[in-house]
This record gives sequence, structure tokens and C-alpha cells, in this order.
Amino acid sequence: MDSSAISAPRKRVLSLIQPTSVPTIGNYIGALRNWAAMADDYDCFYGVADLHALTIRPDPPALRRQSTEMFAMLLALGLRRGNNVVFVQSHVPEHCQLNWILTCYTQFGEAARMTQFKDKSASHADNVNLGLFSYPTLMAADILIYQADYVPIGADQKQHLELSRDIAERFNGIYGPTFTAPEPYIGKIGSRVMSLQDPTKKMSKSDPNPKGAISILDSPDQIVKKCKSAVTDSEASVHYAEGKDGVNNLMTIFSACTGQTFERIERDFAGKGYGDFKLALAEAVIEELRPFQEEYRRLMADPASLRQAAAEGAEAAARAARRTTAKAMKKVGLWMAERG
Repeated sequence: MDSSAISAPRKRVLSLIQPTSVPTIGNYIGALRNWAAMADDYDCFYGVADLHALTIRPDPPALRRQSTEMFAMLLALGLRRGNNVVFVQSHVPEHCQLNWILTCYTQFGEAARMTQFKDKSASHADNVNLGLFSYPTLMAADILIYQADYVPIGADQKQHLELSRDIAERFNGIYGPTFTAPEPYIGKIGSRVMSLQDPTKKMSKSDPNPKGAISILDSPDQIVKKCKSAVTDSEASVHYAEGKDGVNNLMTIFSACTGQTFERIERDFAGKGYGDFKLALAEAVIEELRPFQEEYRRLMADPASLRQAAAEGAEAAARAARRTTAKAMKKVGLWMAERG
């Protein structure tokens, strides 16, 4: 066989999302809608990080409901393409098994330096638990258990990915090649979307002002109301320029949803007021989210099918997770039980 005809093994991507809040149109434009396209070039593992949500002691029924909804959202995004695997973290117990092993190869000082631990300790002063302290090691287990080559991350997760690399390299240095040291994923990056009420700040799922963010599950009426109330300026001219943060942000969202350039937007809305533009923006967002929302509603209306999809995702994820966990257990000297 001609060696040139043998394709190189596809790289693997891992990304988890917590189920504690619904993603915004900013999350959708910036990352989520690009995830499905990664199947063209990578084998991807996408998961609902419900174990990480336990650090804040969520209401149990709410966590179960939110985890189900988030799983359905991932499916509705079209992520089950090619060799992609969509799963719920707690459905694959090997995450916790490998987490304990890696905890024993994480230095206390490394964990103590994590800035998110300091930030979350300040915001949850009445519940500074060990899970909050050590969850970066669980995150490392999430990544290393699937031998992920790449992890899409934001700036706030850079420290955690570096810790994952440090743990992998330390373990490999002691026991020989075991884990892939992950790299940050640098691919197609969506536009940065800001708050509708404070366009100097990034749109956030946790914005205390409900008008500041458009949820990907918002109804058409809600989207229209939020767009209408979005902050602009007194100039009443739709054009992109320094100092027009509110209008610039709305144009960014409109461009991302329609594919139109800023120049085209400026021409189409020349001589028109912000009212016309905001209504057109709302319509563009509604149309962009319509296929996703329709599929999400279909999935949520069929619980049996959703449970079956979760079971299939868990089994596919577990097949990969078991291989890595067994290798790590053997390397550290654990006595492996024979299983039928």
C-alpha cells in the first residue's frame, strides 16, 4: 500500500460545559456554533460538567433538570457528527477514579495558586470546600482521560490547562508515556459579544441585569424586548466607530447572525433610526436560533430518546476513559481486578 495514502490519526478535542446556567447568544456566537464544525477535522468529546457544579451545593432537583437540559442543548447544536461523543460527566465514573490518582500527583502549592479558587472563595465564603480547591485536578482528569490533544479555553481557564499539562508531564516523567499533554485549541474564533446594558463588559450568563444577556432559549418576544432596550447612544446613526460601544456591539451580533459586513449594515440602515435596526437585529437573532430551539424542544419532548442518547454517549466516552484509567492504575501499582 502506498504510504502516502495512509492518513494521519485525527487529533482529539475535549470541551465540557457546566449546566448551572443557560448559554447566551455571546457563548453561541463565540464558541458553541463552531463546535459542530470541528467534526470535519477532529474527533471531539463534549460533556456536561455536572460534577463540577457540586462545588456550590446546587439544589438537587434543579441540577438534574439543568443537566438534562444542557445535554439536550448540546445535541440540538448538532454535535453528534462523525466520531463526536456527547456525554454527561457523572455518567462516566472513571473521571472520579482518575481524579484521585492525579490528585496524588498535584502539588498543594499548584492548586493554591489557582486564581479562580481565590475568586470563588471570596464569592462563596460560607462554603470554601475541598472540591472548590481541587476541582482543577478533576478538570485535568476530564482532559487527560480522553487523551485530548486540544482544549478550547477562555482566558480564565488558561491556568487550569497549564496545570493539566504539568500533571501529565510529571506523571509521564515518572512512569513513562501515559497521558497526552493538551494544547489550547486555536481555531475559528467567533466575535466577542458584550452586554446589551453595559457594552464595556462581556455578555455573561450570570449578569444580574436580565436585560444584559440574550439566552439561547429566550422566546422571540423576550429577544425583541431585550434588543429594544439595548444601550446605544444619542447619535441615532448605525455605523461602527470608536466610542459607539453599544451600537458596535449590536452590529457585531447582527453581522454574526446574518453574515453581513459592517459596511453592508451601514448602507442598509443609512438614514434609519436605532428602532428599525434593533427590530431587524431581533429578527436576525430569532432566525439564527430557530433551528436550534426547534430541535431542543423536540428532544425535550421525548425523554426516552434523550435517556437513550445519554446512555450511548456515556458508553462511548467510557470506552476511551477505561483504557486511560487502566493504564494509569497499572503504572502506579494498583492491583487490577479481573473482570468478565
